[in-house]
Amino acid sequence: MRVVLVSTYDLGRQPFGLASPAAWLRRAGHDVAMLDLAVDPFDAASFAGAGLVAFHLPMHTATRLAVDLVPRVRAAAPGAKLAFYGLYAPVNEALLRALGADAILGGEFERELTAFADRCAAGSAADAPHVATSFERLPFAVPDRDGLPAPDRYARLVVPGGESRVAGATEASRGCAHRCRHCPVVPVYGGRFRIVPAEVVLEDVRRQVEAGATHITFGDPDFWNGIGHALPLVRELHARHPHVTYDATIKVEHLLRHRRHLAVLRETGCAFVTTAVESLDEAVLARLEKGHTRADFIAAVAACRDADVALSPTFIPFTPWTTADAYRDLLETLADLGLAAAVAPVQLAIRLLVPAGSRLLELDEVRRLVGPFDATSLVHPWRHADPGIDALHAQVHRIVSRGVAAGAAREALFDEVASCAGARTPVPAPAAATFRLPPVPYLTEPWYC
Repeated sequence: MRVVLVSTYDLGRQPFGLASPAAWLRRAGHDVAMLDLAVDPFDAASFAGAGLVAFHLPMHTATRLAVDLVPRVRAAAPGAKLAFYGLYAPVNEALLRALGADAILGGEFERELTAFADRCAAGSAADAPHVATSFERLPFAVPDRDGLPAPDRYARLVVPGGESRVAGATEASRGCAHRCRHCPVVPVYGGRFRIVPAEVVLEDVRRQVEAGATHITFGDPDFWNGIGHALPLVRELHARHPHVTYDATIKVEHLLRHRRHLAVLRETGCAFVTTAVESLDEAVLARLEKGHTRADFIAAVAACRDADVALSPTFIPFTPWTTADAYRDLLETLADLGLAAAVAPVQLAIRLLVPAGSRLLELDEVRRLVGPFDATSLVHPWRHADPGIDALHAQVHRIVSRGVAAGAAREALFDEVASCAGARTPVPAPAAATFRLPPVPYLTEPWYC
């Protein structure tokens, strides 16, 4: 049977979420096509003869784009079954049922998706939607990327001095051991995580390197959830491909708890570490249950600098509890720490999302301030008690969107945002026409969620 796997957005990466199930489906004898609509245009002819069309929903933006495409897919493949899989599938079950989903799969989805495709091929798929979230410890297959756009069509790594590297992506683990209230991983995995065997990861990397990648992004929610797995993995990666760099996401608390291992990152070619700080306001951090404090973040910055590991913090600066003083403090602290160019400009404009199933809804104060779930925006909408904060967010969002589109330097955008917010920063604004590379390597994909 012809199966069409569709990705609408995956942070500028060649989508692991298509390549992994493709390996399972092809092994089961299905004819698999993979469409990455973040790179290639929608083409109705691509769906001809499909018995199953399956959308990967790893994040909020991807889900919104997929929902909008359903009518076009139905028109292009009227006889095909329609499946949705990934983090945002089970939490949006009601919406996806209303769209006519035949299968809604979460967690470790490869076996479930393959079994559903087998039933479709045999004509035995039930009329009622098949809904499943599996935490089975799967025998992972090496992702099959044959048919995806080449790695050089995706985001690239830019390093100081102007070098640009073709970036690939893989996953060494799934889920997360932590239960941060705002995280979309938590409603599905609930503190579970699964390890992908090292040889599967290394073979996936080898194939991407052979295809031209010289940098690899580890897409794990937290690369050091299983540090006993991660450290030998990057040592072996470096031994096999000493010219290849990588980046990974690691929690602040792990950077501090395992600071003695930071040198391993430097020695094995880690270009930078992303860490989800979210806020420098202790009350906000407590509500989000982040597991670190403001002082912890500052200590992690120092530890990474001591180990010569570049740090790229991420934030959710606009929340229902944000104040103008707190936003200015965030900007001033980042400037004082010399991190203005290390923070992607979009991180200065992120607004807290409250999606379906979010643990934030456990808080009485959140339930009181949010509206009913909006099937268009896929969130429970909220407004700040101070209209001035919402206005500030709108201004910052415009500055960042315009500046990123124009290719403005990070320092220039940081300074413009700081000026808009009335923050005191020592960061000089470069000439508007000058593009200066930041001292921290970064990926060229400008968006985030």
